[in-house]
Amino acid sequence: MRIVPDRLKRIWPSLLIVAGVALLIYVGSQYATMYAAQRRLTQQWQQQNLQLPVQPAGLVTTLTRLTIPAIKLDAVVVEGVNRKDLLMGPGHLPETPEPGQTGNAVISAHRDTFFRHIHELKKGDYIVVQRAGRQFRYEVTGKKILQPDDVWVTKPTPDSQLTLLTCYPTYYIGPAPERLAVFSKLVDANRDGESSAQAKPVAEAEQ
Repeated sequence: MRIVPDRLKRIWPSLLIVAGVALLIYVGSQYATMYAAQRRLTQQWQQQNLQLPVQPAGLVTTLTRLTIPAIKLDAVVVEGVNRKDLLMGPGHLPETPEPGQTGNAVISAHRDTFFRHIHELKKGDYIVVQRAGRQFRYEVTGKKILQPDDVWVTKPTPDSQLTLLTCYPTYYIGPAPERLAVFSKLVDANRDGESSAQAKPVAEAEQ
């Protein structure tokens, strides 16, 4: 009766090694897909900005570039927040305004990839959005830990805001039980390459 347990004891370490290798291959393939997608999206974003105001052929969606100097984040945003979308980059929630427009623009990303460090952001840190030849600078106003059903965080606002969303805690093992929201307000808008002194007032930039 002890033959099977003894055999399992002998092969158990080998099974663990195989499982570990399989997991590493899976994670590596996911990251490789992510980096390849970001390279392609960055090239498309650069092409769009070089050819504006004429929309490049075959590039229907105007791409958005998100930069957060405080956490060294630089990524091109995709449209949508499903699993496939978020594998390629941070995702813009389609039901919300585009970054730079009046209202509450919402961008979400995985806690273990692009938004790994957004919990480190502090009030006063800057978030830069580049879109359609324009640059929009947001200032972080606060952050809040939420429950998954706290949908108020995506609701419209009368002014230009940017909300970043991710699962929380960041280093939780398994599906994270909470959400983290980082709130910011638009403080500056100008053409790419234009200095802050030359920047147009925010109210004018939103028109």
